[in-house]
Amino acid sequence: MNVFFRSLGALTLLAVSSWANAFDLQQLSEQLAKPDVIHGQFIQEKHLRALPQPLISKGSFVLAKNHGLLWLLKTPLQQDYRITANGIARRDTNGWQLLPNKSAGAEQNRLFLAVLQGDSSGLQRDFELALSGTAQQWQLTLTPRSMLLKQVFKQINIDGGALVQTIELLETQGDSTLLRMQDSTAEQPLSEAEQHDFAE
Repeated sequence: MNVFFRSLGALTLLAVSSWANAFDLQQLSEQLAKPDVIHGQFIQEKHLRALPQPLISKGSFVLAKNHGLLWLLKTPLQQDYRITANGIARRDTNGWQLLPNKSAGAEQNRLFLAVLQGDSSGLQRDFELALSGTAQQWQLTLTPRSMLLKQVFKQINIDGGALVQTIELLETQGDSTLLRMQDSTAEQPLSEAEQHDFAE
């Protein structure tokens, strides 16, 4: 009997310690929010039901804590975007121009910013979050809460380690977007040009 209870106690302690060591949303948020600046490359594949091949775009990005996100598209066309708390701006010959906030693209870009910055509280307002894995290799699934988001997205899958590595957007109409973040580094500060872009 004593052996049974000792075994039961050991199993309970093991279960509690495993649960205590489980990687949770708070830890993920803290991990993703650590770097002050992240530079990297991206490849975006847009899979449309009507097209046999995906539309592929490539570029680079700069994510800066307390500033926002520079999304610099290189191919198939060159176009710079800046995503901050003030909204989304596109660069033209006259400088940065704020875009209307109501577009689906604007919502998607705001979502990217929340994901990359590890803003789980912001995401939880709009999505059910399910996290699995470890700090070194985790998967986060976002399921829309609101009717508005349910009309656009079926599910969003995010994979990563120290930083976000892939974001997959599955749309209700059958289209999907796969975003791969490559060569991301948190060791390089903002350049003068990047500081200027955020300050404008």
